[in-house]
Amino acid sequence: MPVPEKRGYEGFEGRAEEFTSDSEPWWPQPGRARPQAPNIIVMLIDDLGFSDLGPFGSEIDTPHIDAVAADGWVFTNYRTAPMCSPARAALLTGLNPHRAGFGFVAHIDPGYPGFSCELPDAAPTLAESLRAGGYATFMVGKWHLTLESRLHDGADRSTWPLQRGFDRYFGSMDGFTSLHHPHRLVQDNSVVDVREFPEGFFLTDELTDRAIGMIDDLRVNEPDKPFFLYYAHTSVHGPIQAKDPDIEKYRGRYEAGWNALRAERFARQRERGIVPAHTALPEDPIADGDRIPAWETLSEEDRLLFARHMEVYAAAVDEIDQSVGRLLERLERSGERDNTIVVLASDNGGTAEGGPTGTRSYFAQFGTHGGMPEGWVTDVPRDVDDIGGPRVFGQYPTGWARVSNTPFRSFKATTYEGGVHAPLIISWPGSEMARGLRDQFVFVADLAPTLLELAGVPALEERAGAPALEMDGGSILGVLTDPAADGRESQYFECVGRRAIVDGRWKALSPLVPTKEEGAEGGTWELYDLAADPTETVDLAASMPERVAQLAARWHEDAWRNTVFPLDDDGSMFRLRPDTEEPLSAPVSLTPFRPPLERFRSSKLTVLRSFAVEIALEVTADAAGVIVAHGDQGGGYLLAIDAQAPLIVYNAYGVMHRERGRRLEPGAHRLVARFDELPDLRWRIVLEVDDIEEAGIRSVPMLLGMAPFTGISVGYDYGGPVDWDLHEDHRSYPFRGGALTSVRYIPGPRSSHDATVLREVGRAVQRIAD
Repeated sequence: MPVPEKRGYEGFEGRAEEFTSDSEPWWPQPGRARPQAPNIIVMLIDDLGFSDLGPFGSEIDTPHIDAVAADGWVFTNYRTAPMCSPARAALLTGLNPHRAGFGFVAHIDPGYPGFSCELPDAAPTLAESLRAGGYATFMVGKWHLTLESRLHDGADRSTWPLQRGFDRYFGSMDGFTSLHHPHRLVQDNSVVDVREFPEGFFLTDELTDRAIGMIDDLRVNEPDKPFFLYYAHTSVHGPIQAKDPDIEKYRGRYEAGWNALRAERFARQRERGIVPAHTALPEDPIADGDRIPAWETLSEEDRLLFARHMEVYAAAVDEIDQSVGRLLERLERSGERDNTIVVLASDNGGTAEGGPTGTRSYFAQFGTHGGMPEGWVTDVPRDVDDIGGPRVFGQYPTGWARVSNTPFRSFKATTYEGGVHAPLIISWPGSEMARGLRDQFVFVADLAPTLLELAGVPALEERAGAPALEMDGGSILGVLTDPAADGRESQYFECVGRRAIVDGRWKALSPLVPTKEEGAEGGTWELYDLAADPTETVDLAASMPERVAQLAARWHEDAWRNTVFPLDDDGSMFRLRPDTEEPLSAPVSLTPFRPPLERFRSSKLTVLRSFAVEIALEVTADAAGVIVAHGDQGGGYLLAIDAQAPLIVYNAYGVMHRERGRRLEPGAHRLVARFDELPDLRWRIVLEVDDIEEAGIRSVPMLLGMAPFTGISVGYDYGGPVDWDLHEDHRSYPFRGGALTSVRYIPGPRSSHDATVLREVGRAVQRIAD
């Protein structure tokens, strides 16, 4: 691929020295002692677009990341997987996503090797190899590499971080969480047992505190031992949240609207050489203009609302930069910064999950794959100033997602450049290699072998008694040392049947899933010359059918080698689940005051079905508090004794419903809360007290998809509250004045809307119901 015109970038001046064959060779060198092994920090940012950091054209304040870039390598042609779990699997193993078991995020389990959502036993992780090479290995943040059904407290932990090479871990095992009130935190191999979070708690700060603490603990005991820190931010994945002072910093910054900000970022990118001078900014007809309302046509109210969403997003990015600054300051104090490799990257492109208008009801949009009933509300109105805070689970509108991905078209989960072209920065101040811009093609699977080579540590040759799988990625040491070195030549992509392949300057792409009749190479393909047209604005497929056919065939070959098949041409990838999950839907009795039942484990008792909660309790005259709570501000339900009477609360993605029964006399009582399915994905809720119907809510939308997100807690309302008013008065409102004798969940039959097809584990063939 031709090398784009080189342009200067602020901060790179004075670092134009070139690596030549006459320079002192870098390690590894046979027969010579290796220098002190470098520390390694890999910071992965969630759902960050290509242009969201200062070095890539952003207006967001990222001074610490800017400084890392100014003394490092800025990669302008880095690609990753279109979704987060696949990118994380490739990063940690050096394998292509499907060979690493992650053709999709870790929320499916259809039984196919490329979609197992488990790292292969024979695939050593970067952490495992580095630990074998003498490194301490730490991780904080988002894991997202374990099947949902194996996240609960009784699960097999063989795919948890400590079993995959990390000495210590703190963070969220799930795909995302609330930054103000995380739905579940894990430390090492155990859930963090805390009933409520202190005022001002914020997960980004907590993760940074924990990471620094791990380094401090190591240095007290092993002053010279190198460490590997994998810091996987949960931000800026939805729900997008930030701290008030950081949001206030950006108030008014986005009043000009998304098109104006996109043009400003693009101008800076061209000026700094982040994109070639001939790059065109895709216009509305091919750049999702049909999903983005024109800013000038919006009402003043909508402009304020949409601008607030972006103010929160900018604040969240700013907070990531602050975490970088705190980590680097810790290393500067100990004199370790020069010998620390820092890698900053995003897992995929920015996301359009918020839709044209964004949402303040994040979980309301994740219902079913077959569409929602008429009238389903996907954005419950809230006070604009609450967006970003603990009361709102929000996501910015598609227009801002397009700004994030400037100059590319499309978004996360697609194989257009907007889904896979991401920022990458590498820094190592103590090295003698020439730094600056790099435009060579680099893929996420190249990072693990590169870091192992830089550390002078060989990859493990076997794991679990079997020869280690050969990495698909290759070291980019040559690219680091030589601006003119060759990068990667080709790479396949696939996401939910959307296919693409880059081969040299050419990219073939099929945005639609092929039918069974069309076959793996069939369907509609587009063709782009990335050297002349890096933003995919001119489709050449009609004029070059032979090249399209060659690239489609090449994609097919690569797909076979990488266990990409089967393609999800009938939607079954999301319907198939193993029958080993069925025991999770059996009736269960829960113990009061224990950590909440894990999210997915809880969902198997309630989602897309009728269910009942049977409670036996004794109350005194002053009894009060939560009996059972399930969910948070994103949606949930709660049963409590309040003002000496049973209270049932239902949070319908932000719309509150409350009903009370009669006052309870002291003594023993039996309460039953019934959630009976109605048509159109709704529940009727009935509260019985001593076999008499005392209260009810006639009809509410079901909580489904990822809601309720916080699991079931008994005797208190854990973390993010279901009912904010109760939270303000009582915090977690622990039950007192009596005893919770029994709390038992009784799941009812599955809803007709539940399209799940159970596969019998161990059978080679399973017929899928039509």
